[in-house]
Amino acid sequence: MNNALSRPVWSMLNGEQSDLGLANNSAVRIDPRYGPFGAARDQSDAAQADLAEIVRTSPHEIWLVEPEEWPAPRGTRVVRTAPLVQMVADGEGNATNVDPSIIPLTDADVSEMTDLALATEPGPWGELTHKYGQFFGIRDGDKLAAMAGERMRPAPGYAEVSGVCTWPEYRGQGMARRLIAHVMQAQRARGDTPFLHSYAGNAAAIGLYESLGFKIARTMIVTVLAPD
Repeated sequence: MNNALSRPVWSMLNGEQSDLGLANNSAVRIDPRYGPFGAARDQSDAAQADLAEIVRTSPHEIWLVEPEEWPAPRGTRVVRTAPLVQMVADGEGNATNVDPSIIPLTDADVSEMTDLALATEPGPWGELTHKYGQFFGIRDGDKLAAMAGERMRPAPGYAEVSGVCTWPEYRGQGMARRLIAHVMQAQRARGDTPFLHSYAGNAAAIGLYESLGFKIARTMIVTVLAPD
């Protein structure tokens, strides 16, 4: 297992997606238009001070995704924490037939993507979250019924499946499964191993991911910080 996945935010913003990062010496946060993620190099006094400055100057809360709860630097407070599981699909996968109902989403779809994400809360969503990577959707007539895409690239050869969401009236039709499988197939076609994060208590989602070939690789904690 690639060690970069144990610190996905720090790894992505100091690696393949460093162009999205806003650094303050030994701490870094993602461009707030993409979301609230941030990380520090370690828990030394200097790194914690740099992280505190990022928290204080951020337009919103900072989310840290780490193997353990991150202590609040001086001048900040922990708003909430939540246990996660990180899951990796490191098998070869099965080839799937082309699904003509799945279409690539573009800038023209951003308003609908944002409405869907904010209503269903698959994870943090900002004005440029759709720019992380390619998103795909399923439409019912003119309405975007469901979507899925990708987010973090913490190490070469790994890509995160993210933004999976469906309007409530379309749930139970297998749209999420089809979209995740489509994203995974696109990732594998370019040589990437899919991975994702799920809230540890979401048994239904974890069961779906396991049925698609994901296995729990490690437990994680999201720590949300705000100014004190």
